[in-house]
Formats: sequence, C-alpha cells, structure tokens
Amino acid sequence: MINFRHLATAAVFSVAAAGAQAAVMTPGKLMVGTDMTFPPYEYLDGKTPAGFDIEFINGVAQAMKLQPVYVDTRFTSLIPGLQSKRYELIASALFITPERQKIIEMIPYLKTGESLITLQSSSFKPKKPEELCGHKVGSMQGTYWLEKLHALSTDYCAKQGLKPIMVSEYSTDPQTTQALLSHAVEVQMTDAAVASQLVAKMRGRLAVSSDSLLYPVLIGLGVSKENTAFKQQLIDGIAAYKASGNYATLLQKYHLAEPQDADIKALKP
Repeated sequence: MINFRHLATAAVFSVAAAGAQAAVMTPGKLMVGTDMTFPPYEYLDGKTPAGFDIEFINGVAQAMKLQPVYVDTRFTSLIPGLQSKRYELIASALFITPERQKIIEMIPYLKTGESLITLQSSSFKPKKPEELCGHKVGSMQGTYWLEKLHALSTDYCAKQGLKPIMVSEYSTDPQTTQALLSHAVEVQMTDAAVASQLVAKMRGRLAVSSDSLLYPVLIGLGVSKENTAFKQQLIDGIAAYKASGNYATLLQKYHLAEPQDADIKALKP
C-alpha cells in the first residue's frame, strides 16, 4: 500500500490554508508542502512555521534566491498535493520508501529511525518491536513503520503463538500522544528525534523505552518526477547551503545526523 509530509534578501514566512489552491512555480516563490504537527521537524510557533525542516528550507531557498511559502497539509495528503501541483516541494520528515520512490523523486538529507514511548508510570516498557505482540500501539497515519508493525504482527507474533499487535492510527502525532496519555494505547511509535523532544517536553510523564534506533531510514525531500529542472535547481541550492557551513550548525542544533554515502548506499531503496 502506498502511503500518502526571483529575488529575496531574507526568507518570508507564511502558511497557506490547507484548503487553498497554491500555484506552483510562481516566479520568486518556493511552494512547500509540510505537515505542521510534527516537532521538532515542523510545527507552528504561534502562527510562524518553525522546526528543522523549516530552517533548512529557508536556508536552501535563500541560496536559490526564492521566497518559501509553506502550505500546511496533513501527512497523508502530502504526496497527492504534490501531484496536483499545490506545491513543488515536500519537506515534512518524509521517509524514503520504495513505494514513494515509484511516484515521486526523493532527495535524501537526513538519517533517522523510530523510538517507542510509554507512560513513565507504566510497567510495560518494551525495548524492541518484538515485545509489542498482544499490546496496543498508537501511530500517526501514513507512516513508514506501520507496514513494519503489521508485518511483524503477522510474521512474528502469529508464528510464535502470540496475540497480534493492536495498532491504532491517528491523524497527527500529537493526537497519538494524547491517546497514550489517556491510556487508549500503551505505546507510541514515532520518529526518534520527535520522541526525544516529546519526552523532554512532558517532564517526566513519558519515557523512551526502546534501547536502540528502530528501523533506520533516510528522510528525503519530495519532488515531482516531471519537474527535472527544479530537482536540479534544488540539489544545487542544497549544495550551496551546505557549503556555507550553516547546515552543519543546524544539524548540531537539533541533534540530527546527515547521511553519509555509506548510509545512502545501505538504506536508500
């Protein structure tokens, strides 16, 4: 199943309403689709877009001499929005998967994986996905790891004579966290960087129970396969931004990692 995230001296921040029609390839503007419910990658600080992806694209857009305009779109609608030309770029912590690569171009720029979160007070603190058999797990809809969980339930839990993993899907990651806090699920699976920030924000109410990075994967920017000229322009903009040294500083600020050639070779489908 395919899951569905010319001159400006300074970046100007704006968010187009999810239902608005956003033109693509507007002179001087870079239309960006992103789900603003996924800190630390992208979120709204009041009415201002914030987070790693936002700062990253602001820097890349400035190198491209474009003004970024962010179109807040729920995660499962990001790829359809790109296909319908609401924007020319997806920047929303979008994992690179074989299914997504069949329909859009993906440019890797981060390496990440998943973590398991539980209530700090819970007696059930799974370290590995194999411990989830028979338990209730919450996740945001449209994520890469949902297929992993369903496959694990079928290929591991059932064959071991264990109960299946009971997976509940929610529209946003914060809704999943609320389900965990209200005991509707026992575990939340989410991106490792998101999990780390969430646990710190909750100040003792939640804990990361997994003891290693689960399902390592590359994060990529999404571009239409038809827009080859823009893809090259974007790659050049990323290279210029990295050459400035600002990308390394940004990675350090958010405690994230740039994929090395070996990572891309090993992890890119």
